[in-house]
Amino acid sequence: MSETSQPAPAGRLEYDEVKEYSFLEDLLVSRRVNLAYIVTLVCCTISIALALFHLYVALYGTPEGRSFRSIHLTVMLALAVLVNPLFRKSHKDPILLPGDPRNVLRAAGFGIDMILVGFVIVIQVWTLLDIDAFHMRLGSKEPLDMFFGAILIGLVLESTRRAVGLAMVCVTGFFVVHTLYSHYFFGIFYGPPTRFSKYIDTMFMSSNGVFGIPLYVASTYIVLFIVFGAILIRSGAGRFFIDLAVALTGHRVGGPAKAATLSSAFMGTVSGSAVANVVTTGSFTIPLMQKTGYRGRFAAAVEACASSGGQITPPIMGAAAFIIAENLQVSYFAVIIAAAIPAFLYFVTVYFMVHLEAEKHGIQSIPVERLPQAWEVFKGGWHLLLSLAILIAFLMVGYTPMKSAFWGILSLIALSFINPHTRMSPVDILAAFESGVRSTVAVSVACACAGIIIGSIFASGFGLKFTQSVIELSGGNLALLLSMTAVAAILLGMGMTTTAVYITVAALIVPSLEKIGVNPIAAHMFAFYFGVVSTITPPVALAAFAAAAIARTPPMATAFEASKVGIAKYLVPFAFVYNPSLLVEGPTWMTILSTALVLFGLWVLSFGLEGWCRGRIGPVQRAVFLVSALFLMVPVTGSPFGIPGVLIVGIGLVASGSIYAWRRAVPAIQPAR
Repeated sequence: MSETSQPAPAGRLEYDEVKEYSFLEDLLVSRRVNLAYIVTLVCCTISIALALFHLYVALYGTPEGRSFRSIHLTVMLALAVLVNPLFRKSHKDPILLPGDPRNVLRAAGFGIDMILVGFVIVIQVWTLLDIDAFHMRLGSKEPLDMFFGAILIGLVLESTRRAVGLAMVCVTGFFVVHTLYSHYFFGIFYGPPTRFSKYIDTMFMSSNGVFGIPLYVASTYIVLFIVFGAILIRSGAGRFFIDLAVALTGHRVGGPAKAATLSSAFMGTVSGSAVANVVTTGSFTIPLMQKTGYRGRFAAAVEACASSGGQITPPIMGAAAFIIAENLQVSYFAVIIAAAIPAFLYFVTVYFMVHLEAEKHGIQSIPVERLPQAWEVFKGGWHLLLSLAILIAFLMVGYTPMKSAFWGILSLIALSFINPHTRMSPVDILAAFESGVRSTVAVSVACACAGIIIGSIFASGFGLKFTQSVIELSGGNLALLLSMTAVAAILLGMGMTTTAVYITVAALIVPSLEKIGVNPIAAHMFAFYFGVVSTITPPVALAAFAAAAIARTPPMATAFEASKVGIAKYLVPFAFVYNPSLLVEGPTWMTILSTALVLFGLWVLSFGLEGWCRGRIGPVQRAVFLVSALFLMVPVTGSPFGIPGVLIVGIGLVASGSIYAWRRAVPAIQPAR
């Protein structure tokens, strides 16, 4: 690929850095003590207190498991209710406005919020007043256990509605109703109903429901990793990553878009939120891409795809990655290793698409004099990368994710003092604690809600029946079963978080994949990937919509463009299910060979999708490139349809290589300007 192009107009690159919103800083500048101030103060205080509590627990060990999860959930539910008030858009909105007929409604909403927070506190006190006696009552509950258990389920559902969305509440509600009244259903959903008392045992009294594995992972691992990311961003890592990406790629063909891809990949190593990544890097990269000639829709699509890769990028992946480790009973570091090659393949494919789009439309590069010096940028922020290295080192030597995150946070705070530009004040550190915990609310509440789904499936026995039915429906055909899993995950992802989608699919469909012989980590990673892909898949593509708002382009058209640019996220999961060596399973030579072949296949795929290979290509050549790309992803040791995989790969290499060699032999066609 040629890397020469004409420079864009001169001018110093400048952008405003997007900082994490902090309640603490609001309090410090506020001059009025009113109800909004008090609510903000309460939210800020309990958020910082919970962060410090988790750091203390990480250092000295967790208390009794049920108590620990209950404390975490209590704060998360309280924050979900207070930050997302009823009948008001924000907790800062006044309750009473002169002459406003909605005053009564807002006042009633505030009263309901206080009642809900009161119930959250009372349930916590009831549970922890005598935790040993509470455990002993499993199977022989008191009437108040039944009452508080039912109230807690309602609180989790209402908090989920506020913090996550109604769709997840509807899905959870279906499983709750099905478990209690399955004798009224038909087909595979028919079965014996579960007594309400037994249901409360599962949901509230035991560790199989609300307080199950998802909430355990959220309270022990996820919260500290999100706090680590919040501190890293607060220290100036966002600007450092963008500057470094621009310095490394800005002078190349399509430099701005390549900088967007690289900076979002950097941001993805510390942030698991696609929309947050779009807002952080996209506010700079999208306008820059548009100014240098990229179509607005394509610029937004590139940023959405690059930012949505954060959840699949080690070392700080999406919350579901921690649950994968817990479900498989492997270390989180093992999940990081497995995720590394697929994440690399994804970002490289986005890079390929960006380069071809730039060549096709004659996109200009950024003049060197406008770019920051890579070495100068690196000298200003190398210590921030060192904190990531420390975090990974602790994971590698066998420390738990909780302990690793603790030492990562401590080292990051200490290292930030090396450079005056990254040095954090006490307010910065506490603000990062507070914003990090608030960022955990949606994840933790979704995990508690997902626990209800898992507990309902466990109580009703529906999981085993569904697994067998799915296998029968697919006829044991792996490709069909994978396609059904992908569609189910994408549909669920339209209204649920990635974590919730993964947990639901892992409970219902992943056992089917494992039962017909799919490698366990490949099966779980497949479900995880198709939970993530919903952020760029129409009709509900949140990352694409956020990018479209910055680029001022039609949201749905941007989402379809993002689906094309991010095509690797749809194909790579199928590749690693059929070829687990892409997850570093098996011999090293096989991993290297498979990675090279799939990488070449994705490069060839980019030619076919963009319709450009040193000039425009016709439909026949595009079709050859597209088919060859699929052939190149076949494992060389497999035998699909009874044909040796090595033969299929060979055909793909010869077909695509011949066309590419012929295209290189003719002069490159310069795009019209």
